Amino acid sequence: MTDIAALSAFLDRLASAASEAIMPHFRAGTVVANKEADSFDPVTIADRAAEQAMRALINRHYPSHGIVGEEFGSENADAEFVWVLDPIDGTRSFITGLPVWGTLIGLKHGGDPVLGMMAQPFTGERFAGDGRRAWYTGPGGNRAIVSRPCPALSAASLFTTTPALFKGADRAAYDRVESAVRLARYGCDCYAYCMVAAGNADLVVEAGLQPYDIVALIPILKGAGGDATDWAGRSAAGGGKVVASGDRRLHATVLETLAG
Repeated sequence: MTDIAALSAFLDRLASAASEAIMPHFRAGTVVANKEADSFDPVTIADRAAEQAMRALINRHYPSHGIVGEEFGSENADAEFVWVLDPIDGTRSFITGLPVWGTLIGLKHGGDPVLGMMAQPFTGERFAGDGRRAWYTGPGGNRAIVSRPCPALSAASLFTTTPALFKGADRAAYDRVESAVRLARYGCDCYAYCMVAAGNADLVVEAGLQPYDIVALIPILKGAGGDATDWAGRSAAGGGKVVASGDRRLHATVLETLAG
């Protein structure tokens, strides 16, 4: 079996390669293309260059591994180890100059997320985890990160990208949760999950996620003492409707509240 410790170090190499590709384009008037005909799904040269840089490193050092990426699809996706890449999670934030985007680098083994990193090159922060522990490197000092206790919704701080994500019964379910929390904040993408893992907030509720939006974040959250599942309490690795919590008691309450 490939050494997970060696793969943890490799996360930093991938993050650095992505950073070098991305940062010349941040707040630099980069041209924005739209990937969808009937909606706005932005992509930039930075997204594509960063994913290409990470794919090149993986193919060079771990040629037997698979890759699933937002911009260039899948290769060898049935491999034992599969990297799941989102070069810029939060491209809307990126193109409007906000530093709440990040590079997501996840690794699955046998289909299960076992390693992940969210790297934010503008702030110089990296959040990582292996499902058993989680750690931070950056201006705040290198350290282990642990989520905070919050057993009750009434004391919780909640993140979501926007309530507009939710339609019909899903919107009613989400509204039950938001109406019960102390504070709700919108629009932080992958940064929200890392703030939960680091003990600064308590809860993320989202819908419509792709695997590359969440796989990297699951080992960070679980390593920090929290949890991430779909709304039915199953694995979140496939994306879709996701709940992430820093306190597993809170997680159970949120699942019950969403279920009605």
